[in-house]
Amino acid sequence: MPSEQQKRKEQLTARIQWHYIDSENRYGSPRIWNELQKEGWIVAEKTVSNIMRDHGLRSCMSRKFKVMTTDSKHDLPISPNLLKQNFKATAPNQKWVADITYIPCRQGMLYLASVLDLCTKQVVGWKLSDRMTTELVTEALDQAYKAKKPKKGLIHHSDRGSQYASKEYRNKLKKYKIKASMSRKGNCYDNACIEAFHSILKRELIYCSPKFKTKQEAFEKLYRYIEFFYNRKRSNSTLGYMSPCRFEEQFYRKQAV
Repeated sequence: MPSEQQKRKEQLTARIQWHYIDSENRYGSPRIWNELQKEGWIVAEKTVSNIMRDHGLRSCMSRKFKVMTTDSKHDLPISPNLLKQNFKATAPNQKWVADITYIPCRQGMLYLASVLDLCTKQVVGWKLSDRMTTELVTEALDQAYKAKKPKKGLIHHSDRGSQYASKEYRNKLKKYKIKASMSRKGNCYDNACIEAFHSILKRELIYCSPKFKTKQEAFEKLYRYIEFFYNRKRSNSTLGYMSPCRFEEQFYRKQAV
């Protein structure tokens, strides 16, 4: 007859496996440990790590994959660097960061333009296209603005890519009363937060799955990952292991008190 200690370990292992599968094999021991704490489990993170190792439960590992998505060789106007690597924001819709990344697909090249809120870490706007155009980034910005309706003075930071420096994009920022900010030349750290999100997306979705067969499949899986997993479910260590949407909800709830 199994002892109480053995029963507890079996129950703990079952919960660890559940959280691992529920995250679609994306969570490592720190995040699963935090989920267990939320459920009331008193357990050391090392114990969770050991159980995961013993059962072959490993979070997705990244692979190097680099495609150039920034065309800074142009004569378009460059906005000043207002952000200056100050990635802290005290409220939603104070600072947004934007970038483009490559998404591999068997049917043809795809590009993802994303807009991220630095306070909530929420992806507030995104667009997928087979062309890296000004329209791509403009539609991502439009989606973000319509969703959040930010007040005047929001800082929008991007790299020096021709899409973000274009007249059309600058006019759109002006229309929305958003302040444009751009990274210094050749300094990837100036836009590190949005690049970190794209790295997470590739590690947890792109590199853990077979290459997308069609563009429609790519869109559907990106939509599911961004809107339902990353924004609404995935715990973020910088947010006290809350999801971006949960953090935003709590922020506004506290403001209403």
